[in-house]
Amino acid sequence: MNNPLLFLPNQVIDFQNIKTEHIREAVDFTIQKLDKKLQNIYHIDGNERNFQNTMIAYDELISQLTVMNSILFLLSSTVSDDELRNKSREAVEELEKYGNQLALDEQLYKALKQYSQTQEASQLIGFQHKLLKETIRSFEKNGFALPKEQRDELKEIQNQLSEQINLFYKNIAEYQDYLIVSEADMDGLPEDFKKQHQQEDGTFKITLDYPSYTPFMQYATSEQARKKLYIKYLNRASDTNLDVLKQVLILRKQLVVLLGYPTYAAYRQEDLMSKKPENVWDFENKLKEKIKPKAQEDYKELLNIKREKTGDPNVQIVNPWESGYYRTILLKEKYNVNPEQVREYFALDNVLKGIFMISEQLFEIKFVEISSPSVWHEEVRYFEIRNSLDDRLVGKMYLDLFPRPNKYNHAACFPLVQGRTMQDEYQIPVLALVCNFSKPTDSKPSLLRHAEVETLFHEFGHALHVLLTKSPVAIFAGTNTVNDFVEVPSQLFENWAWNYESLSLFAKHYQTNEILPQILFDKMLSAKNLGIGIFTQQQIFYGTYDMTLHDDYQPNTGNSTTDIIKKLQNEITLFPYLEGTHFEAAFGHLMGYAASYYGYLWSLVYAEDIFAVFEQKGIMDKEIGIKYRNLILAKGGSDEMQQLIDFLGRKPNEEAFLKSLGV
Repeated sequence: MNNPLLFLPNQVIDFQNIKTEHIREAVDFTIQKLDKKLQNIYHIDGNERNFQNTMIAYDELISQLTVMNSILFLLSSTVSDDELRNKSREAVEELEKYGNQLALDEQLYKALKQYSQTQEASQLIGFQHKLLKETIRSFEKNGFALPKEQRDELKEIQNQLSEQINLFYKNIAEYQDYLIVSEADMDGLPEDFKKQHQQEDGTFKITLDYPSYTPFMQYATSEQARKKLYIKYLNRASDTNLDVLKQVLILRKQLVVLLGYPTYAAYRQEDLMSKKPENVWDFENKLKEKIKPKAQEDYKELLNIKREKTGDPNVQIVNPWESGYYRTILLKEKYNVNPEQVREYFALDNVLKGIFMISEQLFEIKFVEISSPSVWHEEVRYFEIRNSLDDRLVGKMYLDLFPRPNKYNHAACFPLVQGRTMQDEYQIPVLALVCNFSKPTDSKPSLLRHAEVETLFHEFGHALHVLLTKSPVAIFAGTNTVNDFVEVPSQLFENWAWNYESLSLFAKHYQTNEILPQILFDKMLSAKNLGIGIFTQQQIFYGTYDMTLHDDYQPNTGNSTTDIIKKLQNEITLFPYLEGTHFEAAFGHLMGYAASYYGYLWSLVYAEDIFAVFEQKGIMDKEIGIKYRNLILAKGGSDEMQQLIDFLGRKPNEEAFLKSLGV
C-alpha cells in the first residue's frame, strides 16, 4: 500500500508524507491483520501448540499493535497540523480499546492457557518461562476468574479509562496560558531571554513552557510577577482535568473492586519490584524522616539569603515562587556559580556530541546522522546507531528538541519500535527523544542550563535502554521493564553530567572553545546538593500523593484531590500549600505512572549502586561499560533483580543512594 504508516519491518518510516487520510486506512489494515493472527493462535490444535506458534505469535501480535499505537501517539504529541494531531489521538484511543479487548479475549486466554499445560511449557526456563507465566497472570488479573458478564463490565471500564487518560494528556498538551509583563518585570533576566520574549508593543510574553517559565522563576526580581506565573503554572488544565482525574480514580476503583483487590496500588504493585503497598509506604516514610534534617538545612539557607536581600531579619517564610530565585542567588553569591556563565559552556550541539562520545567509548557504538531525513517537523534530526566493531545497525533515533505550539511540553523518550527476534533478522529498535530546549538565535546557539544537560542525559539513558536491547521478545525489550526499575538507566546516566572527566570531552565555551574550567566545575560540584533535601522532599510528596490517591482514597467522598494535596504538602514539604492552585490537573504521571511514581526514588537506589561500580573502576572504563550494556541494557525486563545481582555481584543496597543525598 502507498501508506507511510504501513511500512515493512526495519524499513525507514516516511514521516513527512503521513497525511490525515492515511490514519483510518492504517488502523483498519492493522486491526484486520491482527484479527487474522488471532484466528491463527486460536485454531492451533492442542497437540501442535509450542512456544513459537503460541507465545512468539502472541508477542508479535502485541508488538505490531504497539508499534502502530506508538507512532500515532508520537504524531498526536508532536505534529503541528491540528487535523493530523487530533486524528492521531483518536486512532490511539481506538487502538488502546483494541488492546483492552485483547486483554479480555477469552479465546486468546484459553489458547495460552492450553499451551501452559503442555509438557514443553513445564520445562521452559529464563525469558520463555517468565513470558508465559506473566502473560497468563496478566490475563487472570484482567478478570478471567470472573464470569463473562463481569468481564464485559471490566472491558467497558477499561475502555472508559483509556478515553479519560487520553483526554487528561490532551488537555495538558493543548492548554495555553501565559503572563504579559512590562519591561520593569523583566528586571534580572538575561538580554537574550528578553529579546526572545518581547512583543511588538514592547511588552513581554512569558509562557508556561520550561524554556520560558524556568528562567523567569530563577531570575525575575519581581516577586509579584513570579507569584502570578507560579499560580498559572500550578493551574495548568485545571479548568478541565480535575473532573477527568476524579473520573479516572472512580474507574480505577471500580476496576479493582471487580477484580477483588483492596486498592489500585495493591493491583499495580503486585508485579513490580516493591511487591505490595506496605513496602512502598515503608520506603517513603523512612526516607521522609532521613531527609528532613537536610531539607531543613536547605530551607534555612534560603531563608537567610532572603533575609539578607530583603533587609528584614524577621522574615520567617520562603514562598515556593521564591525558592528558585533565592537558590539562583545562593549559587552565584555563596557558591560563586553563575548559571548564565555555566550555560555558555553547554551549547546543545556540543552536549549531544559529548553524549555520543561517552556512549561510543563505553558501549562500542557510533552515531551516524542521516541528512535530509523524512521527519514530522523540519527541526527533527535522525540518526542511525551502529556497533563500532562490525558496523551492524542496532538502532534508529529521532531528536525533536525545541518547543512549538501544541507539542508535548516536557522531555521524554518515545519508543516507537521495540527490538525482537524475527524469522530472518532482528527487529531494529526505533525511538524519538522529544524535548523542549531554548531555540538558537541569530547570535547564539541553543545554550542549556546545567539542569537541562542533566535532563538530556536522563532521557538518553532511556534511549540507550531501547537502542541496545537484545531481547528475543518485544514484551521485555528495552524500557519494557517494571515501572520501579525503568528509571534506573536514565538516572544512572545523569551522573556523567556531573563528572569532570566526561564533561571535559564536550563542555566548551560556545565562543572561545575553552573547556569548562576545573575551578568552575568544582564550584558547580560543591553546589550540586544545594536544595537536594527540598527536592527529595518534593519527590516524596509526589510519590505519597500518588500512593494516597491509589491506595486509600475514596474519590466519591467529601475530600477532593486538591484537599489531599493541601494536607500532604503541608505535612511533607516545608512550603505551605497555596490556596487556589491545582497542581494535580497537570500531573501527567498520575496516568502512566499510577501507583508507581515512587519508582523514581526507588530506582535511584539501584542507579546509584550501579554508578558506585563505575566510580570504582573508572567512569569511562569500557570493560565495565560493556558489562553494563550486556547485563542491564541488553536484558530489558527479563529479570530485573537478577540483572542487578549479576552486575553488582551482590544484592543492591541504599548506601550509595543515601550518600548521594548527603544523608
